[in-house]
Amino acid sequence: MAGETPSVLNIALIGGGEYCGEVLKMTTVAFLQDQVNSRIVAVADPDGSAPGVALARQLGLTIVSDFEQLYDPVANVQLFILLDPDPDLLRRVLKTKPDFLRVLSYHAFDLFWKTFKSRERILEQRTEEMQTILNGIQDLILVITPEQEIVDANEAFLRQMGYNKEEVVGKKCFEIYHQTHQSCYGDESGCPLSTVIRNRETAQTIRTRTDPFGKTHYIEVTIHPLWEKDGKISRFLEISHDITERKHQEEESRRRLEQMVDERTRQLQETHDKLLHQDKMASLGKLSASVVHEINNPIAGILNLILLMKRIMKEDSGDARGQDSFDRYLTLMESETRRISRIVSNLLTFSRQSKMEMGEQDVNRLIEKTLVINDNLLKIHNVKVRKELDSELPPVVGSADQLQQVFMNMVSNAVEALEGRGGGVLSVRTWCGKSADVINISFADNGIGISSGHLNKLFEPFYTTKKKGKGVGLGLSVAYGIIKAHNGSITVDTLPGKGATFTIQLPSSPEPPQAETADAGRKAGPR
Repeated sequence: MAGETPSVLNIALIGGGEYCGEVLKMTTVAFLQDQVNSRIVAVADPDGSAPGVALARQLGLTIVSDFEQLYDPVANVQLFILLDPDPDLLRRVLKTKPDFLRVLSYHAFDLFWKTFKSRERILEQRTEEMQTILNGIQDLILVITPEQEIVDANEAFLRQMGYNKEEVVGKKCFEIYHQTHQSCYGDESGCPLSTVIRNRETAQTIRTRTDPFGKTHYIEVTIHPLWEKDGKISRFLEISHDITERKHQEEESRRRLEQMVDERTRQLQETHDKLLHQDKMASLGKLSASVVHEINNPIAGILNLILLMKRIMKEDSGDARGQDSFDRYLTLMESETRRISRIVSNLLTFSRQSKMEMGEQDVNRLIEKTLVINDNLLKIHNVKVRKELDSELPPVVGSADQLQQVFMNMVSNAVEALEGRGGGVLSVRTWCGKSADVINISFADNGIGISSGHLNKLFEPFYTTKKKGKGVGLGLSVAYGIIKAHNGSITVDTLPGKGATFTIQLPSSPEPPQAETADAGRKAGPR
């Protein structure tokens, strides 16, 4: 209704020349609508081919040849803007216009328009400067709306990701990053935009991006929220740094490190196996003198018996008495020969390279074999053995060779502990635990014992309290590793001057031991 202030101000441009075209290009999209809640709805010019008229026609505006046609209230025009400097045109409009129609003269609008264009040029210049700065930054920069639409991208982003600007601006970020039409706001992996919205602060993360060629990039992403006056987020500023090369270098370094660790582990295992065998050979060396004597005795006896038998054969008396002696000598020779065979067999078994050949083992039988091998060593050092072996002892699953090496070490240490006292007693005992799933083996001597200062390091490799040339400190550490590999434990009770008791516990259940002998350098404290 005429005279009332409309909610939207409808404008008609009077004059359809180049000036009209310039105004239409710059105002119909944004300026007038945003600034004064208005819109251009019509253009008046008698020249239907004028540039402004042609553009107005493309925009779907009302076009008339005579401005007075717009006086009709049906045209719903409230403001004339004169784009023709002809003073007669202004006078004609002012003389004929209805009261409700307002008029902005050419000179007044031209002044306003030049001011507007000046501000527009300043804004364009600043925008260009900002764009130059952004393009000079090597980090990847995107401007994204809360609806996940990309509104700007710098050259570094376009170059790195292999896009041009037209392919990016206006697209959703997930379409560019993940080649999908599915939003990642609800993604369990954590969309950084949703993290910013949820926490209302800058977020940083590492994401993977896929370029148009299908190559995956590792991107370190920082999202900064840009706030409106009402506290809403107007834009997201995403600053990213491509760390793909660094990631590949880290993966290569990790791969090389793993190879080095594997190689070092292999070398350590080889060294450990050598040390294990070295300790066995050291124990074997201690037995050499006594074993030679042990074998020489039956050999000398056999030789004497052979001489006696030859004498009987030479005399050839043929009486029953001579025949009985001959039979008795043969029996003694058989017994001594078997004794030699048993000693040699046990030594050969013990001297072989240690292998974890698993099977059910009779602990009592292994202990008996160990004592047989050490029989002469025990006699030489005046050590008596007291055995209390449980005949109902269940078998254990393990390596006979390695378990015998442990028992050999226990006997050898006991002998050395008793040597300083001129002899003593070694008590060897086996028994079942209360639950019958653990068997116990103890080696107790009444020797010099172990001082408290040595207990904490007793099972460490190369730690020894023996005199130089008596040992390298591997025996107990190797024994500890073997028992641990058999899922067992080894402890020591001792008092200086009162002797020491080493107690070994092994599971009697068929639980397989560990694949490799445990680190012999780990500690075991006293009970």
